[in-house]
Amino acid sequence: MNKFFTTLIAVCAISTAAFSQTKGTTQFGIQVGYNATTVTASGYTNTDYRSGFNAGIVMDHYFSDSWSFKAKALYDQKGWNNGYVITPAGTTFTNFKVDYVSIPLMANWHFGRTKNWYLNFGPYVGVLLNAKESAGGTDFKDYFNSTDVGLDLGIGVKFPVTNTTRFFIELNGAGGITDMVKNNTGPVLRNSASSVNIGFAF
Repeated sequence: MNKFFTTLIAVCAISTAAFSQTKGTTQFGIQVGYNATTVTASGYTNTDYRSGFNAGIVMDHYFSDSWSFKAKALYDQKGWNNGYVITPAGTTFTNFKVDYVSIPLMANWHFGRTKNWYLNFGPYVGVLLNAKESAGGTDFKDYFNSTDVGLDLGIGVKFPVTNTTRFFIELNGAGGITDMVKNNTGPVLRNSASSVNIGFAF
């Protein structure tokens, strides 16, 4: 573990030799990441997280060396574990798999001496792909809203690979502000997700 942190510090130090982007530059990239997701309901957060992943494409347009607009299109696995389904036969505990195409639209602030660090923030829209539970494989898609709207916040750092290519590592958190369930008469159910992402920008 100590070797890992030593290596990470060394890599971050090397990254100070990188260059800043200029006004009008647009970068495209790819990313993949690990998701830890759950739901909140009336202020209560389910503590049994679903492990999943995200993968997709990234666009980053620079208005200056400090500010850019970042947009992503991601296949985004969400859901939660240890939920339950109530049927006439009783209550069944199960895991829920709720997957989206997520589109974050974020302001991206680049900071530090070489502008390699960045903080991004803004809204996202998720388009529902499927919603199932694992115990019996029941499809709940018709009971879930087709879109999920929320807020996304992330911090990351880029490392130069070539004059035009950068490798990046970032941490993101996203929280829904809309109800996941159609015509819900109970507590409002909202998505909550944390992710660790890596990728390349060109």
